Amino acid sequence: MSRMEFFIVDVFTVGRKYTGNQLAVYLGNPPAALMQQLAKEINFSETTFVTSDAPEGGGYNVRIFMPEVEVDFAGHPVLGTAYVIQREIIGRPVESIKLNLAVGQIPVTFAADGLLWMRQNPPTFGHRFSAGELAQILNVGEEEIDTRYPIQEVSTGMAFVLVPMASLDAVKRAWVNLDRLRAILGAHEAIAPAIFCAETLSAENDIHVRVLDDIYGAPEDPATGSANGCIAAYLVEHNYLGSDRIAIRSEQGYQIGRPSLLHLEAARAAGEIVIRVGGRVEMVAQGQLAAD
Repeated sequence: MSRMEFFIVDVFTVGRKYTGNQLAVYLGNPPAALMQQLAKEINFSETTFVTSDAPEGGGYNVRIFMPEVEVDFAGHPVLGTAYVIQREIIGRPVESIKLNLAVGQIPVTFAADGLLWMRQNPPTFGHRFSAGELAQILNVGEEEIDTRYPIQEVSTGMAFVLVPMASLDAVKRAWVNLDRLRAILGAHEAIAPAIFCAETLSAENDIHVRVLDDIYGAPEDPATGSANGCIAAYLVEHNYLGSDRIAIRSEQGYQIGRPSLLHLEAARAAGEIVIRVGGRVEMVAQGQLAAD
């Protein structure tokens, strides 16, 4: 096998390296089994492979792998991979590019202020769970869940159970009982609970989020674009912030030492909720995969 270039970037940073969510991006199209091995070797929450060095159907072909399984969509890999494509393949500033993923074509735009933005697929709102069920999964009391709003499965390509919490303290103390998670979520599409509240660590931010996805070989996620896109849609659908149009800042990753910042926009338009998720990307390292 010929050598493959790879890049390590941090996505949804707070403006500096070693914050946000780590991503490895490979340029090449090795066999799927090797892609999975490389994702396991790197052991980030996701690793991507840009399998076309020129657009096909207007977009670049990309595959996304968690350490144990390939996935159809994930948020921070979209922005991080678009950043690498613009910098290393296109080699010049562009206003936007498109990624061809298993869920369809996802556009990414490059703003003048350095933010990258993705438009996610329209949300689907699924099964509603009881506070008792999620209290068992999260090891919290039922009263620590904000039952004014539904606990609901939401997807824009990857499904999460969205859980509004009563306080920042409750968000901080939650931890997942994997046996209860598998027993309760096993019949549903959602891979993990995404818990959030309107109490934040920084006064500049609007919501505090944790995604407790210690499954498929990934620990708690420091910054989850897919889950935050679902949360943005949920906030509009259920009028959580008192409006059917939002432009907010979401903080995540603080409990695991990877502070992250995600910009969320969502609004109703033409009978659906339009979602945009934005953030900053920092280049950390690059190298070549050693030849066999």
